[in-house]
Amino acid sequence: MSEQPGSTFAHPVVLLLAGSSSDLELVLDCRESLDGLGIPNAIRVVSAHRTPELATECASQAEQEGFLVLIAFAGLAAQLAGVCAAHSRLPVIAVPRAVGPLQGVDAVLASLQMPPGTPVGVVSIDGALNAALLAARILGTAHPEIRVRLSQLAQRDRARYAPEKVEAEIQERALARQRRKSE
Repeated sequence: MSEQPGSTFAHPVVLLLAGSSSDLELVLDCRESLDGLGIPNAIRVVSAHRTPELATECASQAEQEGFLVLIAFAGLAAQLAGVCAAHSRLPVIAVPRAVGPLQGVDAVLASLQMPPGTPVGVVSIDGALNAALLAARILGTAHPEIRVRLSQLAQRDRARYAPEKVEAEIQERALARQRRKSE
C-alpha cells in the first residue's frame, strides 16, 4: 500500500490491479507516477481467468474499501478491466499490455469492445503514465489540489521542450554524430 504523507487522502484511493505477476513492473511505474502526484494507491494481483472470484470480489468491494478509481493491467484477451467495470460503479481504466504475438493490439481491441453499460477508459499499450494521469484528472474533478499538481507537472514537461533546450540538444547530438563518423 502506498500512502503519501500530507496527501489529500487518508487511505489509498486508486486500486492498481495486475492481471498477473508479470505485469508488476508496469504497475510499479504507474504507482511511482501516482506517488509523485501525492495520490495514495494499493496493488493487488488478480486474474479474470485464473482467479475470477477474487477479481469479482476486488471490483465489487473496491468502493466500500474507499477506492475511487480502478486501473487494470492485462494483456491478450484483457478481460480484467471489463470484469471490474461489470462489478463496480467506479471509473475503470484499462492498460493493455504488450504481450503475445500481437504485442498488445488484441488487448487494446478487447478493452475497447465493452458492451453498452460497461464503460472502460483505455490508454495506450503499456501506458502506465497516462493511466496515472487519467486517474489523477478524474480525482482532480473533486480535488483542486490535484489539478494544481497536474498543472505543475505539465509546466515541467513543457519546459523540457522549450526551443532553446531543443536547439541545444540538436547541437549536442550533431557534434556527437560528427565525432562518431570521424573515429
